[in-house]
This record gives sequence, C-alpha cells and structure tokens, in this order.
Amino acid sequence: MKTLITGAGGFIGGAIARALLAEGRELRSFARGDYPALRELGIDTLRGDLADADAVREAARGCQSVFHVAARFDLWGRYEDFYRVNTLGTQNVIEACRAEGVSRLVYTSTPSVVHGGGDVSGVDESAPYPEHFEAHYPATKALAEQAVLAANTEALRTCAIRPHLVWGPGDSSALPRLVARARAGRVRQVGAPKLIDTCYIDNCVSAQLAAEERLAVANAACAGHAYFVTQDEPVTGATFMNDMLAAADMPPVTKRVPAPVAKLAARGVEALWRVLGKTSEPPITRFMVSTLSTDHYYDISAARRDLGYEPSVSYAEGMRRLKAWVEETRPFG
Repeated sequence: MKTLITGAGGFIGGAIARALLAEGRELRSFARGDYPALRELGIDTLRGDLADADAVREAARGCQSVFHVAARFDLWGRYEDFYRVNTLGTQNVIEACRAEGVSRLVYTSTPSVVHGGGDVSGVDESAPYPEHFEAHYPATKALAEQAVLAANTEALRTCAIRPHLVWGPGDSSALPRLVARARAGRVRQVGAPKLIDTCYIDNCVSAQLAAEERLAVANAACAGHAYFVTQDEPVTGATFMNDMLAAADMPPVTKRVPAPVAKLAARGVEALWRVLGKTSEPPITRFMVSTLSTDHYYDISAARRDLGYEPSVSYAEGMRRLKAWVEETRPFG
C-alpha cells in the first residue's frame, strides 16, 4: 500500500516525503506542478488539480494513508481561488479517501485558524475559531480543518496538525519572501515587542509522522482532533525575523512602525488594490500587520500527551543548521 502526499513538491510536503522514504515507504505525490526531483527519488508522481475530484480520487487509489499538505498560501487574492484549493480541494481529498478505502488522513492546518487579529497568548486547542478573519488563507483553512475533523470515523481516522511558522533548511517560502522584502527595503518591526512561536521543519515532520502512526490504532486519542505544534520556545517577532536574516547573511531590521500607523496603512493599501483590481501582492496587508504586531504562541501539551511530540531540534540548533544550509547552497545568490 502506498502513502499519498499532496504538495510533496513544497517545503513541508517534501520534508515529509524524505522522512517516509528513509523508512522505506512507497510514496505517491499529487501536485499541480511537475517535480522531476521527486521522480528521481522513486516517488510515483501524478499531476492534477485538487479541485478535480476525479483526479484526486485517482491519486488516492491503492493508498493506505494520506498526508494532505497542499494549500494556497498568499497574502492577497480572490476568496474564490483560496476556497477552490484550500476548502473544496480538502473536501475532495476526504471524499477520495472514503471512496478508495484510505484509513488514515493527516491534514496540515495552521494556527492561523484561531487568529482573528488580536493577541493569541498561550492558548490550547479549545480556542474557538474567530467570527472574522483578516485574510482568505486562514478563513478557508479553518473551513477545511473543520471538514477534516468532522470526517473522522473508525473507517477513516483523521487528524489535523497546526505547525506554526515552519522554517529551516530547504525553506522555499518564508525565508525567500523575507529576504526579498528586506532587499527591497520593505521590512519593518511593527508595534511593541510581541511573543511568537515557530516550528523547525524536522519538528513539524515528526509531529505529522507521529499522528499517522497513532491513527493506525483503533480509538486513537488523536483521531478527530487538531494539535498545535511549535518549538515551545516563544521569541519576539523581531528576534525571529532578525535571526532568519542573520542566517541569510543579511543585516538586522531595526526600524519600527507603530502598530496603529501600520494598520491604517494596510487598510488604505488594500482598498486601493481592490479599486484598481490588482492581483499582485500589496506591500502591506492587515493580516501581515496582525502577524507582526500581536502575540501568537500556543500550549502544546495536547501534542505531547496524544502524539508523544517533543521539539527535538531546539531553536538555537535549528538556526545553526539553517545558516549552514544557506552557506552551503547559496540559495539567494
């Protein structure tokens, strides 16, 4: 029986794939793009769209478990486009699992599903979904997560993992975006220092694999539940940002903008982008400002209890590894 990974061409999905290959697992990848590197690893690769229910069902055929990682993550865009990938795509994955007899589904969610724009300080999984989201990404991911958890049965056991700000060697999203914005002079500290959680890539993967392993057992404690997964070492947002830049051999960001000023600017820019019908990412958004100017750290006691999760790679060690990877690969020129 194969294991299906949606989004194996991405940062998290690729790391999960490599970890499973090291265990001798037979893998299949489903993604919109073509990833020759996955084929070179011996992974059965299928191309398709998550919104295509027939294609998703074909990908799930003959698989025992599914890691659903693929998602649309952007700071701007039409709600319909986010819904099509994140929500409808996840519903198609669930239906494909049911139709093809898949017994385990591990969904990569996000802590943003409980972030409505204010401080989220040390909460556990009892924190409710907010009534209002400041971006389409968390809104559509929250709908998807609820669908995954509601789909849990003994025939199809499901679990959602909420890793926060995943980073580390091979990062194809957060660090490249930060470096590009820093080089363009478009990065600022926002508001007073706030605490945030992060998650090193190896720790993120270990939680995902632990969830899949435990779902193999009847009446698994994690079945039908979501879990925050972090380093359990909150740092200030400025510390994380500048540590990431230091790993990329770039100077720290020291300029700071008051949060009310940044929020006002974000509202104005978003309004202008809507009037102009622009599809490119704005230089600032409300979601970006909220991320930079609020607490968002979490209680991971449940992951420790039900998944046996421990962040085995510390924040300091992770940064050392990230810097070594940057020096070896020179991904930013």
